[in-house]
Amino acid sequence: MQSLFAFKGTESDDFKKDEKFLYNSIDKMSDLYYAIMALMIELQKKANSKLELSQKKMLATQEDINPNRKFADNAVLEFISNNTMLKEVIEKRKLNFWDLDFEYVDVIYKSIFESDLYKEYMAKGPSDLKEDKDFMIDVYAEIIAPNDKLFDYFEDKQITWVDDLPVVNTAIIKKFTKLKLTKPETHLIAELYKDEDDKTFAKDLLYKTLLNSTKFTEEIAAKTTNWDAERLASLDGVLLQMAICEFQKFPSIPVKVTINEYLEIAKEYSTPKSSVFINGILDKIVKEYKENNIHNKVGRGLM
Repeated sequence: MQSLFAFKGTESDDFKKDEKFLYNSIDKMSDLYYAIMALMIELQKKANSKLELSQKKMLATQEDINPNRKFADNAVLEFISNNTMLKEVIEKRKLNFWDLDFEYVDVIYKSIFESDLYKEYMAKGPSDLKEDKDFMIDVYAEIIAPNDKLFDYFEDKQITWVDDLPVVNTAIIKKFTKLKLTKPETHLIAELYKDEDDKTFAKDLLYKTLLNSTKFTEEIAAKTTNWDAERLASLDGVLLQMAICEFQKFPSIPVKVTINEYLEIAKEYSTPKSSVFINGILDKIVKEYKENNIHNKVGRGLM
């Protein structure tokens, strides 16, 4: 969607630069994932540092000398921090900003430390992997992901990360949920594509939408007598073209799946009335396809 919205050429252009823009944008999503994983490593370092400082106090209490290490030794944080492959990727891509921007580590650590989640977790005594995972999932979902300062920081670092955050946050929680101590190091490496077909689909959708944009636009305009030219040139027009492209050029994707996906995208990125507008246009187009028995889907029940 972003690549098509940014496109300024014509249908006769060479789309290699646009393909490169698409793949670079997708790759930036993995950068965000690794930056957050680097933050997890720094949080554990922070916890260990706090405990070490407490033990070195001149008037250290028994609690200072024998501190509760439950958070510092959390199995999820340990798994992340000890993952050599993950740390090599973070270092190679230069995605550990936290040494310079340590105040954000402090903000997140303090929010965790002062939370009821943390107090309840620390009071329960020794934990197993399930409890450690549940705690980190709750901490991530309730404290880290919604943190406004962290959101603003990521926005300043890379503007596209604002759109990527919901996807990356979901991916990280899934990683935590599926984590087992016997998992290989590759478990924490970002998986941008399900398989090679998934990557090819992204390029095909871009190319086929660009190559047929004029035809798709004419088809859209024919479905309403009150067509708003500004809406055609807006994000709504891009989303409609992409949806029609899936209708016509991807026979294995069910119509309902396409419609639902683009309505959700419209709700997230376009105007309050966009989803209703897009739904109305797509409904007319699908009915016409059915009546004329064209652009049928492969497989039972897909139309």
